[in-house]
Amino acid sequence: MKCALAVLFLCLSLGGGSAVAAEVHLSVAASMTDATRALIAGYEPSAAAVTILPNFGSSGALARQIAQGAPADLFVSANPKWMDFLVTQQLVPAAGVRTFAFNSLVLVGRKGAAIASLADLVSLRRIAIGSPKSVPAGDYAAHALKAAGLYNQLAGKLVLAQDVRQALAYAERGEVDAAFVYQTDALLAKEAVILLEVPQKLYDRVRYPVGLTEQGTRNPAAVAFYTYLQTPAAAQILKKYGFAVQ
Repeated sequence: MKCALAVLFLCLSLGGGSAVAAEVHLSVAASMTDATRALIAGYEPSAAAVTILPNFGSSGALARQIAQGAPADLFVSANPKWMDFLVTQQLVPAAGVRTFAFNSLVLVGRKGAAIASLADLVSLRRIAIGSPKSVPAGDYAAHALKAAGLYNQLAGKLVLAQDVRQALAYAERGEVDAAFVYQTDALLAKEAVILLEVPQKLYDRVRYPVGLTEQGTRNPAAVAFYTYLQTPAAAQILKKYGFAVQ
């Protein structure tokens, strides 16, 4: 019902169903690439006059782009840190920020690697990890390694990736012995397999906040899409791609 009302509001705002095209600019964490494309595909039939333009990347890079003036109506971050950054910059109203989905951290690599715990990583040569300064998956992984007392010991083995999908690609191509990625990314792997589920006690739960930017709050099409993301239909798509929802 909420989604239907939002679409009706959108049509009225666009001139009573006229052929005026509206655009919605999304900035979405790279780990949500496939799920977001599916969400867009599921939404567009009910909003044919809307063009949704996604931009995928590391949460930190996207947040900085928005802060520098890049067009964005809606932001999905892979951790609260970068959403809080935009809230502090008064670019995202705090009242509209919601938890969108949850994920978990795993270690992937080629079949046959004998990894029973994080302590076994010391036997590997190269380990991919998203750059902790801008990639939430890397930040979570770094926290887990520090909590396990292994970060300094492994620092020389870590290969920094620009986002979690690049870390997965390194593992897929065999360019590293293992890579820290999200559970949902591991489900997309063709060559790499899950070697280890990182113990949840070692890092904060992976949470994806979503929020309209100040620009987005003034875009009826963006408001309608934001409303759609909170529907049961959207939740089912997220679950299909391995995300947990509330």
